[in-house]
Amino acid sequence: MRLKSDIFVSALVRRVFSSGDFAVVERKGAADAGAIAIRQVMRDGRECLFMPAPQFFTAESAEDRLFEKRLDRATPDEVEGKLEKEVRFDSDLWVVVLETETVEGLFAVAGEDE
Repeated sequence: MRLKSDIFVSALVRRVFSSGDFAVVERKGAADAGAIAIRQVMRDGRECLFMPAPQFFTAESAEDRLFEKRLDRATPDEVEGKLEKEVRFDSDLWVVVLETETVEGLFAVAGEDE
């Protein structure tokens, strides 16, 4: 059974705060099964964007939720543009912003454990 989106987001935000960093829910989606986008903001203002990994990756993973890095060290405008397209496609999308230098240990990323 998959963890509900609102519970996953709440736990993620708490983990970030407990490590001394900052997190905020920028956009709330469907509580039960909304997809989750994660914006990682670095100190230099660049951002990484993580989106749910395709089913191909999740079928081979033991993780409840698996993400893939869609943009790496992009400008905030690039990330915002990508998210606008995603929201038009999926109005139930959650957007969580993490101000942290590393996301290691916060959520599973496809291809990082190889």
